[in-house]
Amino acid sequence: MMPITNFPLKFRIVDTSSTLLSHDILFPFAFDEVYGREVGMERSEPIIHIWRHPRAFIMGLRDRKLPNALETMQWLEGQGYSVAVRNSGGAAVPLDSGVVNISIIMPNLKGGMEFRQDFELMYQLICESMKNEMSLVNKGEVEGAYCPGDFDLSIKGKKFCGIAQRRQSRAVIVQAFVLVEGRGKERGTIVREFYEHASNSSTLGYPIVHPYSMSSLSEMTDISTSEMFVMCLKEYLKSYGEVEEIKEYDPIYNDEIQKTIFDLRHRYEKR
Repeated sequence: MMPITNFPLKFRIVDTSSTLLSHDILFPFAFDEVYGREVGMERSEPIIHIWRHPRAFIMGLRDRKLPNALETMQWLEGQGYSVAVRNSGGAAVPLDSGVVNISIIMPNLKGGMEFRQDFELMYQLICESMKNEMSLVNKGEVEGAYCPGDFDLSIKGKKFCGIAQRRQSRAVIVQAFVLVEGRGKERGTIVREFYEHASNSSTLGYPIVHPYSMSSLSEMTDISTSEMFVMCLKEYLKSYGEVEEIKEYDPIYNDEIQKTIFDLRHRYEKR
């Protein structure tokens, strides 16, 4: 086991991934936002948040500015997607039961971690959790992938993970989606269709998606299920530091989370 630089040695795992979320798709993002404030104020230990959703489409802030974004959101909802705009970085991402979502919520120490170091934490965590497959993982933008960035994680040129972050005044929230099961090509196709509809031939910049640039771990490695990936992730975390694991959301902050969901929808979607 290799140590992860600046990773907390005492933290909580909130893992609801054994069941698919039935909440509003913005619930896990609002959870991160609320607990970011709690972690930043030192009222909570740092948190590793793990979750899955059955069918959702998450847009980035720039995606919402595309000329036909609202109409395309409604089109996606007609296809059975729960649609939302997130307040962290990154671009459009489809979610389903084969995608494992991970957040690292930890204090944003003054004079501490810098922008790229936050991404590096998640990169190292995922690589260390993958054990035998670790040597296969490359870091760097994958041409044609959706939600492109310098910290795309790929195997043999196929992206399986994207990383984004949200910085508060006292906390940093690093978020990742990991394609574990299913076909990356099918997810890439729906994102390409989204941009074709939403852009309306606009000159505004948006990712040019080539569906074959995406793949899942089950297509490329021996990690065949979401449960297997989460098990490897938690095994590494529990060997790393002092851990408390929780498998249900604590209702104590539910009112604040619901208020945050309302605020996020009003601020970023305006429908």
